[in-house]
Amino acid sequence: MNKSNSSMQLTRAADYAIRVMIFLATVPSHKRALLHDIANATAAPESFLSKILQSLTRANLILSRRGHAGGFEILPQGREASMRKVIEAIDGPLFLNLCLISKRSCARQTWCPAHPVWERAQQAMLDGLSSAVIADLAAQARPQLAQISIAAAPPLELKMLDR
Repeated sequence: MNKSNSSMQLTRAADYAIRVMIFLATVPSHKRALLHDIANATAAPESFLSKILQSLTRANLILSRRGHAGGFEILPQGREASMRKVIEAIDGPLFLNLCLISKRSCARQTWCPAHPVWERAQQAMLDGLSSAVIADLAAQARPQLAQISIAAAPPLELKMLDR
């Protein structure tokens, strides 16, 4: 059985948001990256990426500037954000099962043998995502990004603008 449309997968938007945040955290402080460069670095379509960047801006994880010196810049709270915070900025709260949303969402909750398993799995997922910090992930990505830009032909020209 080959099922690839599992409901327990992150949305594409959340995946791109994580890529964006890691990329922006590799950009030197007080520099901005242009939408085109972010799209190239994350392999995300620019039109879709615009909506993701708006959500990340509303969540105060990145800064967006228009005009000649415009672009996108990660904020300090964005560097220190967890993967969970980024994903929830895009998709809202994460729940493995409807019965975990609220105490009243499932009448079977008090006697269902699966409920404690869902609770443990939920907590493990949230703990894992909460412990992964964007700055730490970016530190791991820097050597890989350097190798990619050295090996790329032609080299990726990233236009960054000072504040």
